[in-house]
Amino acid sequence: MISNTLEQKIQYKTNTALFDDVNRHLSACDKNFIPHLSQKVNIAGYAKKIVENSVTFEAWYNAELVGLIAAYCNDVENKKVFITNVSTISQHLGKGIASTLIKQCIEYATKNKFTEILLEVNSNSINALKLYSKNNFIQTGIKNETIIMQHKLN
Repeated sequence: MISNTLEQKIQYKTNTALFDDVNRHLSACDKNFIPHLSQKVNIAGYAKKIVENSVTFEAWYNAELVGLIAAYCNDVENKKVFITNVSTISQHLGKGIASTLIKQCIEYATKNKFTEILLEVNSNSINALKLYSKNNFIQTGIKNETIIMQHKLN
């Protein structure tokens, strides 16, 4: 018997998303962010920056980008990765997509000899904080409503 479970249909890729994919995805996820992403950045400009400057870890479902982590891996001198975006469209929240993408980001950073991964998250983003804690990120600082988190790599 062939099973058509969601997990079998999700395809994970790295660095394949184009500007239109990222822009459409971020726009669809806008209201999932606290505060809304569009209140902090111009989404099209941010999508362009992500495509041009980051490594993207992607979850695709039926040719739609449903999960995205964008990480800047350009601080080779200090061996630090900075995750600038973690997002999943509403219909796919709670299905382990973000956890899988974080694990892929950690594997990539480890393989490429980085020593830590940093990110910032709004202190009111309870689900995001749980996700990061579950994946061994620890709080290292706070500024206003932003929590700075770190994952040390072996």
